[in-house]
Amino acid sequence: MSQTSIERLREYLAQLPPQAQALLMREFERALERGQDTAVATLVLDQLRKIVRKTESEEAPPPRTEDLSRLLFQIVEPFLVDAGAPTRVGQIRRSSLQPIWQWLGRDGAPAKLNEFEATLARMPAADSAGQVETLAHDLQAVAADAIFALTGPGGGDKSRALARVGPPNVIEDLYSIGAVLQIREAIGTLNEKLPRFLRTFGDPQVAAVTAALNIPAVQTPQMLPFALSLVIQRMAAPWQIIRLAIKIAASDDEIRVAATPYGVAVTMALHDLSCVAANLRTDIKRSRFDTIADNLKALHDGVRGLRTELDLRNDSTWGKQLTSIRADISNALQSEIDSVPGRVRRILRQRAEKDIPPGARIDSTEVEETVALIDFVATCRNYASELAINEVTLRTYSDLQQYVERSTESLVQSLRAADHKVRTYRQQQVQAAIRFCEVLFGDDYASLMSRAAENAVTGERKSTRAS
Repeated sequence: MSQTSIERLREYLAQLPPQAQALLMREFERALERGQDTAVATLVLDQLRKIVRKTESEEAPPPRTEDLSRLLFQIVEPFLVDAGAPTRVGQIRRSSLQPIWQWLGRDGAPAKLNEFEATLARMPAADSAGQVETLAHDLQAVAADAIFALTGPGGGDKSRALARVGPPNVIEDLYSIGAVLQIREAIGTLNEKLPRFLRTFGDPQVAAVTAALNIPAVQTPQMLPFALSLVIQRMAAPWQIIRLAIKIAASDDEIRVAATPYGVAVTMALHDLSCVAANLRTDIKRSRFDTIADNLKALHDGVRGLRTELDLRNDSTWGKQLTSIRADISNALQSEIDSVPGRVRRILRQRAEKDIPPGARIDSTEVEETVALIDFVATCRNYASELAINEVTLRTYSDLQQYVERSTESLVQSLRAADHKVRTYRQQQVQAAIRFCEVLFGDDYASLMSRAAENAVTGERKSTRAS
């Protein structure tokens, strides 16, 4: 979606009652768990969570007993990814929260959780923000201790106890959640130090973020990816996180960068680019072209940034990953670009009148879908070189221009002598051609051809009346 469309969606969602917002969140979370319509669900959930977090920060309403788990997991909220999305270091699956919460209530710390629930239930409905914050801190400390008791060293074989928490992916997230809870105060300090939004990530911003990250607790190999995830969320161009690694290594050579703890930033940037590429493929497959321009720009800028700012070797792990991402993008785009001229020809092909059946019509939905595809090809031209689609894009766009221009002029001429039985079909063809002209040549040329079509019909009618 465009930025304007997202803002309109956010305004609409913000006007809903809190109960309706909560209901929507639950329904979209269930849709994600089922793997249904993940792109729409993820977008709406993201906006709803921003609205809820903003409302909570402004009004600070104390949560009730059923929100005790939210108090516990609010510290890991920035690191959560929804069901179906591939995870990387510095991320936690949202689907793991429920089984971990259930384990805490069943085996981890049942007495303490019952005590916290009773305490939260007794709190007054107003003026209890400070008490809730204290309760959250105590709850997180208890959960951190319970998780460490299970995942930490000592205690013999813990495989059976770990299996009671959940499957392997949940256990993996259990380690991460426990680690984040252990350094929750350092995470809070980092959140306060980091700039709220990094529109550009030049040298001054790199220096400021490097200084903010200078907290011993977040510098460990396990916790640094989570700290970098907080930085990425504030960046207009997430791929630029690699500049931190280059700064620390004092070199753009990938071997020197990989030798530093911050080399993980490059791995994270490549993973996030591959996720954008996967979203692009899904959007193309489902004919959702409204977000393609944003995804293409993100991919173009990311690929170009990694290629120009890092000295990557083609046979290295990072080099192969970037090559694979470019190849995936190129294959997905090229197959779709190649299909566009055929769709245009099916609509504009000037068949003989005897081959047009009575009552023939052109599907307006197909016309609009083809318009979106032509616009898609036009958008691809802006990013073709970095995404390895330069040749096919330029060739296809040139062919479309030539074919549509010739076909539009020919169809307009055919209106002058069209039999009344096929005139409606010819007019629909002309209207479709004019829509294509709007994308390929602009509004002025499309208006010119529209007037020519009107004159052709008017002239034909005058000629008929005169005879």
